[in-house]
Amino acid sequence: MAALYEEFTLCGLVQTQNASDSPIQGIERDGDSDHAVVTDSTRSVTLYKVSDQKPLGSWTVKQGQLLTCPAVFNFQTKEYVVVSDNKVIRVWKDEDLNLDKAFKATVTADVWRVHSAPGGEPVVLFQRGAVRFLDSLLSAPQQPIEDVLSEEEVIRWSTNIVAEEQHFVLFTTEQKGECCLYVQRLNPNTLQKYRLEREDSGASPLSFSASLRDKHLNLLYLYPNGCVYQSVVAARGYVGLEGVQALPRSLRLRLAVGEGELGAASAVALDEAHVAVVGVPHPSARTGKDFLCIWNTNFQTLQAGILRNWRKLFVPHGKALSVIPYDCQNHPSGRISIKCNCSQGNVKLGVNCVQPQPHQTGPVDEVQREVEALVSRGDAQDLQLSVGQLACHLVARSQAETAFYTPVALAQLVQTQFLCHSVCPGLLLLSLEHKDYFLCQLCLQLFPDIPEVVTCACLKTFISNEVLQTPYSDNFLLPHLKDLDTQQVILFLQYLQFVYLKYSQDVYTQTPGLRSPTMTQIIDWVCLLLDAHFTVLVMAPDAKGLLSNLQSFVKSQVKLFSELGKIESSLQELHKMKLSKDISQYSIEVIELF
Repeated sequence: MAALYEEFTLCGLVQTQNASDSPIQGIERDGDSDHAVVTDSTRSVTLYKVSDQKPLGSWTVKQGQLLTCPAVFNFQTKEYVVVSDNKVIRVWKDEDLNLDKAFKATVTADVWRVHSAPGGEPVVLFQRGAVRFLDSLLSAPQQPIEDVLSEEEVIRWSTNIVAEEQHFVLFTTEQKGECCLYVQRLNPNTLQKYRLEREDSGASPLSFSASLRDKHLNLLYLYPNGCVYQSVVAARGYVGLEGVQALPRSLRLRLAVGEGELGAASAVALDEAHVAVVGVPHPSARTGKDFLCIWNTNFQTLQAGILRNWRKLFVPHGKALSVIPYDCQNHPSGRISIKCNCSQGNVKLGVNCVQPQPHQTGPVDEVQREVEALVSRGDAQDLQLSVGQLACHLVARSQAETAFYTPVALAQLVQTQFLCHSVCPGLLLLSLEHKDYFLCQLCLQLFPDIPEVVTCACLKTFISNEVLQTPYSDNFLLPHLKDLDTQQVILFLQYLQFVYLKYSQDVYTQTPGLRSPTMTQIIDWVCLLLDAHFTVLVMAPDAKGLLSNLQSFVKSQVKLFSELGKIESSLQELHKMKLSKDISQYSIEVIELF
């Protein structure tokens, strides 16, 4: 039996300028099976807790620098490793906040990937085919790196496999239409090159996956014509052979691709009998739709319709990274069982859907009753799974039906605190669209993972003590702040100046039911706005008075701190003075400060 369970959104994805490029470079695991390390296509690494879709940490390189391979976890040292600008290897721990201050070393050749797996030391694969253990490379980063590949040969895919005290690095290359597989065995260090059979069309494989089963390395690869092949290389007793060896293959699946060929698709082996395929049309569906399907390779049958990791499929599609748990069990009799729920978004599953529920077609009052019944349940685990699914349905329906909107129901779902922005990315923007400021305020209070671009959308709509307290990253927020026009910036600075003066005069003044920002939060926002718009503000006549006031204010604060600094040493002496034993119940003591 193969089963795909209800999907959920792990996080939103920032689209790249080139629509054909993936918004993420990779998804890796760390020491916790419920964690995922996601590296985006530019500058950031984020650690997520998968079960509740919450970010646990995020690290970003400076503007102008780029991450050029996915971050991995070193299972031996409990550290994270990533490469920036092809040659700079960075190493950091959970508690490190600034990636630029973490350990880094520059190597002499461009890195293709760093690979890591439990039970083995991380290895570094260079773009020209050389392999080094991470530890030995960092101990001598300027060591020469040899070229293994020929001049026009380029790496297309790579992985490493650690099992039974064996460590392999596998990578495929392409040169003038010819594809090869390299198998690098570590300890002892041997390298073998295999040539893949060519298709009649001359096309190269779209995807590869590898696993170790029954003392053999199994390579699975998908071609644009829908053919999924498997090649097997012996692991034990392996010795390096001279020259390039032919790599036999066997056809595991022949998928119907409709008219033409596949442009982008991926196949991953789940176990001995099941393969997950994404980006291939469902055999009974109309063209133009892509599906995630699980096929039984023993019987050439569809069982349920990707990056495989810890019994979960990670599928980036559209503006979201989805997680789909799965389970596979083999039936010796060959009978097929299918269990699957309908998926949302751009990736769909090839199975029948359940009957419509009130939230799908019913009026607002019926939806409200359904939500009230849901939130009244006492099972927290059931709520956590159901609330996100229901919220996504309501948001999608509100976007599709202009007359349908359920503010009370959505607010109730948010107040369960089982929602975050990553679970339902459209909710906060929908509340802004409907000018539902109460719901918007709830989201700002309770969502810990609101993207900076959405924070700025809230800022453009209204100014509030909730926007100022929303968590953000300076590097991500600054480019979006530049979208504000001059009048919005001046108004916001005037408001920040007012708020600062108000709370600096009486820090204990609080409005019932509202939180107040700290002085540091207010100053940080002032600095960000000035950084984003300083040149424009200097040239704008309307801003001169405001900038002059801010300058005077800063000068007064500097003068105050300067005066405090002059008496700091004297005040410290007071703590060191010993009280006189002759002091009676009432006395006046004069202390001279020099």
